[in-house]
Amino acid sequence: MTPARKTREGIRLASSGSDDSAWRRWGPYLAARQWGTVREDYSADGNAWEYFPFEHSHQRAYRWGEDGLGGLCDRHGFFNIAMACWNGHDDRLKERLFGLTNPQGNHGEDVKEYYWALDGTPTHSWAEWLYRYPQAAFAYDDLVRTNAARGHDQPEYELADTGIFADNRFFDITVTHAKATPHDVCLEFRATNHGPDPAPLDLVPQGWFRNTWAWGRDARKASLSLVRAPHTEGMAVIDLHHAWLGRYRLAAQGTPEVMFCDNESNEVALWGTDTNPSPHPKDAINAAIVRGDASGLNPDLTGTKVGFKYHFDAIAPGQTVAVRLRLTRFDEDDPDDVLLAPFETFDDVLAERRSEAEEFFGAVIPDHVDDIDRHVARRAFAGLQWNKQLYRYSVHEWLEGDPHEPAPPPERRRDQPEGRNTRWGNLDLADVLAMPDDWEYPWFATWDHAFHCVALAHVDPQFAKNQLLLLCREWAQHPDGQLPAYEWNFSDVNPPVHAWAAWQVYQAAGDHDTEFLVRITTKLLLNFGWWVNRKDEAGNNIFEGGFLGMDNISLFDRSQQIPDGWRLEQSDATSWIAFFCLSMLRISEELARDVPAWEETATTFFHRFLSICQAVEAFGTGQVSLWDEDDGFFYDELVSPTGQVERVKVRSLVGLVPLLAVGNSPAWIEDELPDLRRRRNWLEANRPDLFRYITTEQSDDGGVQTLSLVDRTRLPQVLTRLFDPGEFLSDHGIRSLSAVYREGATFNLLGRDLSIRYTPGVSENAMFGGNSNWRGPIWFPLNSLLVDALAERGEGVGAALTWEFPTGSGRHLTLTEISDEIAARLVALFRPGPDGSAPGTPRDHPRHPLWSAHPTFSEYFDGDTGEGLGGSHQTGWTAMVAHLICRRPSQSAADSNAHVHEPSPHQTTPQGAEHDHV
Repeated sequence: MTPARKTREGIRLASSGSDDSAWRRWGPYLAARQWGTVREDYSADGNAWEYFPFEHSHQRAYRWGEDGLGGLCDRHGFFNIAMACWNGHDDRLKERLFGLTNPQGNHGEDVKEYYWALDGTPTHSWAEWLYRYPQAAFAYDDLVRTNAARGHDQPEYELADTGIFADNRFFDITVTHAKATPHDVCLEFRATNHGPDPAPLDLVPQGWFRNTWAWGRDARKASLSLVRAPHTEGMAVIDLHHAWLGRYRLAAQGTPEVMFCDNESNEVALWGTDTNPSPHPKDAINAAIVRGDASGLNPDLTGTKVGFKYHFDAIAPGQTVAVRLRLTRFDEDDPDDVLLAPFETFDDVLAERRSEAEEFFGAVIPDHVDDIDRHVARRAFAGLQWNKQLYRYSVHEWLEGDPHEPAPPPERRRDQPEGRNTRWGNLDLADVLAMPDDWEYPWFATWDHAFHCVALAHVDPQFAKNQLLLLCREWAQHPDGQLPAYEWNFSDVNPPVHAWAAWQVYQAAGDHDTEFLVRITTKLLLNFGWWVNRKDEAGNNIFEGGFLGMDNISLFDRSQQIPDGWRLEQSDATSWIAFFCLSMLRISEELARDVPAWEETATTFFHRFLSICQAVEAFGTGQVSLWDEDDGFFYDELVSPTGQVERVKVRSLVGLVPLLAVGNSPAWIEDELPDLRRRRNWLEANRPDLFRYITTEQSDDGGVQTLSLVDRTRLPQVLTRLFDPGEFLSDHGIRSLSAVYREGATFNLLGRDLSIRYTPGVSENAMFGGNSNWRGPIWFPLNSLLVDALAERGEGVGAALTWEFPTGSGRHLTLTEISDEIAARLVALFRPGPDGSAPGTPRDHPRHPLWSAHPTFSEYFDGDTGEGLGGSHQTGWTAMVAHLICRRPSQSAADSNAHVHEPSPHQTTPQGAEHDHV
């Protein structure tokens, strides 16, 4: 049993394996943004941003979900509680985060708020979240107008750039959730005035039911009603009744003003209709507080939405005020118990759950980790918990439309091949999912999701397993085997990293859960078949895949701009499949230890991997290769129907992905998997053309074998470029495009001159909406995989071989040591510098202790400076920093020396010396 499992939270977690477990019923699953999503878009042109804009969000009922600030909801999203606030100056109640849509932002969609996930345990027994609220009127119009005037060559105009936070004139509003039991949740909302002057504030926690009754599919309507007025006993008590949730009571401490309305659209205000579905529409609380218009509130003190207004005339500088709510399941057998004294034990619950969180993460994060990195890892894990969001989307119902709503436009019909997601009628999700970013990407993306699960496995391996399995279930995976890419186009293609993630999660769990491996492997066999049948057009083991998540990394859009009749044979797509094969091989080997029949599957992937290795070297009628002998690098190839070839000679991550396809065979295979052993022996004797991709040596532990797409003769050339500061190696990680293109470069391709330039920061062109940034920045997912691959190669054949790092430095390290050093550069993005701010801190965050205390998890990082860019709450794959911090220490140099040295054409130290150098 791992140390974390022995903690109080670990014991609770062990009994909560299912997503339907009681302790997982309530959590921070409420979305940060529901408007502007594909799910809410019923337009003909698919412009989700315009169909449901931010301006509609406070007046219009959502169809598929809800959103709010620091919210709590049940795992089906029926009842929601979130913070709202008003500073006395804004033109609206602050109920949700504001940001620019993709067309509005000069670098795509962009949240214009500051908030941080502070803490969170995996059962959500404890959670904290911080929102930074300006004391002056929020600069909505200024942010829209100024960003609209800026081009791609200018930085984004952020809220801090307006000067609104000068002299720390803001409130820090901290939201805390602590469960006394699975069905008894304490909620606290604390506001601290950091400014120099007293300032007014309304804290308005709200509770509401998701509107499930207006669409014509389920007429049952939930209800809220006041059962105890606040002036009677110093608290307000609300009765909640819902057909699925049952009965709950929501108590609000003190004497707030209680306001009721309905979660129904204000159609009169939105579209100028004569009447509303309810005389008490969704924005009635907003109107009452901000405009003093209480006409929309329900005087009968009932409805489907309730707000508790706590008004503070003047919060003094440094003063903290707090309001408290408690949500408790109503016990019909003891109906008065919940009403007696819900706040007497409140402090005890908070203190106990906080203590349990400290105990749990103290066991999760290794003892050797220092306090700075421990803080970063803890915040990364917190973000992963808060980025879990309810995702409801039935594509069948969405395409069909609802009985009580207008029929969808013809462009959305299933018989329209160009219609969005029309071939995905099987996808029907109503689950809590780990999202890439709670505002900018409030939907799953399959390859992002895999990285989330690897990081999550350190704290909640069962949830990580369930997440990986979920996207392989028949209500997510397409019948043809494809995994859905992301909401905007499920048919796009993401890199196949699911099998790698499954193996990583299996190892992290440490519970020998071969049932999980069997379940996911059987579905990934279908996915592998889809890749072979759909993305190997010529049947030559060289694959196509389009942009593959790395958007604008090439000279052209690899999904849309391939010339008619030509096909793009991709270095990265082919390498991803080789990587897929090795992951499936390793899983099959593990399963074969218990069930010998899996040995045949292992042998199949062993052969497929070797066939791909051979194809990379020579494919097509002209024996073309993805490898360029003169450059010593891998490139994409454009191939015509007649065999004419044009090489896309841009040095980028596309040519480094082959390094990921590396794996070491465990020594026990010799004894436990005789069929696989015999097959390898046969290949060695009869197929030297294939066996060359297997490197073998003897060690104290027996035979060691390393399979690698990049063989021994090519590895030095690729690593020389990878470790070159003038190309890929940055002080902060590995760049996505070689820095040799700093001044730009033009390539003639099929008679056209196409240009590319190393851009270390945000995109300077409009490809993929202007928010694609793979021409120089550092991205955590590929960096993490490269760190893993270098460590794998360093622990395999030739472990003692050393390489010049950085290139040209005269300094030699083993690949294991280099892997550690690159990982350290990535982690250092979050470590404070002399001014207290970390290199990865976004430009607009003031250099001040109130800001530097809160690390941000940016979408990507500047290739030269390390500055955090893009989404600033990307605690999906950027949370892999916690994985790097918590990963086991690498094998020591002394252990590495036990291996026989690997022959190399660039060997500079005689065999038998302490290290071989390359």
